[in-house]
Amino acid sequence: MDRIFEDTATAFALKTDSELERAYFLFKMIANEPLVRIGTAMTNFAIKANLPVEGLIRATVFDHFCGGVNEEDCLPVVDRMFEKGVCSVLDYSVEGKNEEDPFDNALEMILRLLDFVKEKDSIPFAVFKPTGFGRFALYEKVSQGKPLTEKESKEWQRVINRFDKVCKKAYDLDVSLLIDGEESWMQDAADQVVEDLMRTYNTKKAIVFNTLQMYRWDRLDYLKGLHERGKADGFKIGMKVVRGAYMEKENDRAEERGYTSPICASKQATDENFDAAIKYMLENLEGISLFAGTHNEESSYQLMELMSDLNISNADPRIWFGQLYGMSDHISFNLADKGYNVAKYLPFGPVKDVMPYLIRRAEENTSVAGQTTRELSLLKKERKRRKI
Repeated sequence: MDRIFEDTATAFALKTDSELERAYFLFKMIANEPLVRIGTAMTNFAIKANLPVEGLIRATVFDHFCGGVNEEDCLPVVDRMFEKGVCSVLDYSVEGKNEEDPFDNALEMILRLLDFVKEKDSIPFAVFKPTGFGRFALYEKVSQGKPLTEKESKEWQRVINRFDKVCKKAYDLDVSLLIDGEESWMQDAADQVVEDLMRTYNTKKAIVFNTLQMYRWDRLDYLKGLHERGKADGFKIGMKVVRGAYMEKENDRAEERGYTSPICASKQATDENFDAAIKYMLENLEGISLFAGTHNEESSYQLMELMSDLNISNADPRIWFGQLYGMSDHISFNLADKGYNVAKYLPFGPVKDVMPYLIRRAEENTSVAGQTTRELSLLKKERKRRKI
């Protein structure tokens, strides 16, 4: 398999010299863990104190990792990436709240996005988080199988109705819908809702996609069980496969409460679990569609190799590669250049509301071994090639 991810000319073709310099500067900052901690604290303080920092944030970290403040604002980025064959997934990255109004507002936003997405070949998916549509504590209670009060039962029905409304519209418009994964102790409730929706709307092809977080050792068995139910009941599986984003939180909670952690014992075990899920899905492609969300080069090469071994076309509509905007351009743009289906998650929303998302990105880049170092080495290589 050609090591295509070394090609920085293709990877950074869309970046002007000044954008390349900004990316280099940002990742150098992110590489410094104490600096990230201090910057995070200062940014949070400045925003809470209503200090005029939005312009600075917008010009640096926001514009690197986000598409804009609203969907229209994202279009120049969407169109530029699509010229290179990279699609976008518009991700309204405002964190979940605990009152009903924001849930209904999030619902209206996703419904509006579906109409917006329908008109654009460059945006093949819409996406939302379960906690955008309902209270975390309610998902948790349902996941634990605890009886709900009458008030909670009505509230839970409203959550299910929001899911259904969005999935029905996605089905009517023939737009695929990615539903993000969250913490394990609320995920069972979300999984059940999404499976019921797959049963309803995935009869011909995968419209509704759930998310498998493969740092959980139980997810491969879950996938196989779901596939069996899909075959028995005549529905297709849509699955975004990722490693996962809540590892420390998951391990800490398990230790605190004295139960076995749902997280794999090691990074290697997670990698093997991830690759096993991808292999299982490709070998059962007639009933499963895959959105592989990964910044891992080896996993991407393995997926490419497996597609080749199984004589699956690079452009098979049931297989997508996905990365986050502002990261791993060497994977996204080189894959697209070879004719694979690629989509970047493109977060958007008011600068202030998107800050928790941006802070998480900075912290993840700091903590993921090698991620920032790799980004920096590729940016350095491209600067040298351009002789900036």
